[in-house]
Amino acid sequence: MIRKPIMGMLAALALVAAACAGPGTPPTGTGSPAATEWPDELVLGLVPSREADVLIESAKPLTDYLTAELSELAGKAVTVEGFVPTDYTGLVTAMETDQADIGAFGPFSLLQARDRAGAEIVLQSVRFGSATYHTQWFTNDPDTYCMDEPVADEDGWLYCNGTLEASEGPVGEEAIALIEPGTAVAFVETSSTSGYIFPAVQLINLTDIEDPIADLEAVESGGHDNAVLAVYNSDGPMVGVSFDDARTSAFEAVPEDPEKVVVFAYSSEIPNDGWAVRGELPQEVKDAIVQALLDYAASEEGKATLDAIYEIDDLVAADLDAFDVVQQAADELGIEE
Repeated sequence: MIRKPIMGMLAALALVAAACAGPGTPPTGTGSPAATEWPDELVLGLVPSREADVLIESAKPLTDYLTAELSELAGKAVTVEGFVPTDYTGLVTAMETDQADIGAFGPFSLLQARDRAGAEIVLQSVRFGSATYHTQWFTNDPDTYCMDEPVADEDGWLYCNGTLEASEGPVGEEAIALIEPGTAVAFVETSSTSGYIFPAVQLINLTDIEDPIADLEAVESGGHDNAVLAVYNSDGPMVGVSFDDARTSAFEAVPEDPEKVVVFAYSSEIPNDGWAVRGELPQEVKDAIVQALLDYAASEEGKATLDAIYEIDDLVAADLDAFDVVQQAADELGIEE
C-alpha cells in the first residue's frame, strides 16, 4: 500500500536529477557508460641497457611530461614514475605483476611482455631513419679479427671489414667464423636480442660453437655499455657484442686507446626496440599514453630526451610482423619465453 507513492517519488526525483544534469552530462544508471577510472600512479619501466641511475636521470623529463599531460586529461593528479629493474626479464615480471604500466623493452623482451604479461605492443623506436638495427661485434684484438686495416670515422671510432661503410648487416661474418671455443666474449645478457640472441645464432651457424655460454669464456655484462667496457678493460684478447653503437654511451669521447674497441662485424637486421602498455589498463588510458608519447617524440624537448635515454630519434606505430625474426632466432636457440 505504501510502495506506489514511494516509487512515484523516486521517479519524480530521477526526472529532476536528469533535468539538472543538463545536455552535456552523460547519463548515469543501469545501461549507461561508466567514466574511465584513471589510476593515481603509472610506472614507466626501462630495460637496463645502460646504468640504472643514468637511465632514471635521463628519463626524468619524459616522466614529468607524461605526469603533466595525463593529469590534464584525467582531470586529476596522475603521477608517472620511472623504474629500472636489475635485468631485462625483471621488467617483464613487473608488468606481469602489475608493478609496471608502460615499458620500453628490447625486441625479445617485448614478445615476452606480450605473451607472459598480456601487454600490448604499441610503438617502435626509430634511429637514423630506420626501424631496424643490428648487433655490432667489437674486439681489443684487431690483429686477429680485422681482415684489413682499421679505419676511423669522423669522430675517431675504429672499424674494419667494411663495417664503417655498411648501413645494414650482416657484415664481416668471415671474422666471426674465426672465434674459437674458449674465446673470451662479453655478452649483455641472454634475454638481450642484440646483446646475445642474434650473435649467438651467428656463432652457432658460423663456428664450431654449439653452446655460446658453455663453449666460450662468456661474460654477461648486464648492459651494452658494460660489454664495451669489459672488452676495453680486458688484459687479454676479448670479443664483445652490443647494439650499434654502444661505444658512444660507454665513453663520453673516443678513449685513449680506440684500438681496444674496434668494430669488426654486424649481425643481420633486427626490428628496433619498442614500447608496450599494460593490457588491463582502460582503453582510454592506453590511447592517451600512446598519443602523449608520440606528441613528445615530435617535440624538440622530446627528441633530446629520447636520444639521451636510448638514442631514439622518433617513435612510430609498431610493426608486429617484423618481430617474427626475433621469435625465430629465440626458437633456434631454444629460448622459451
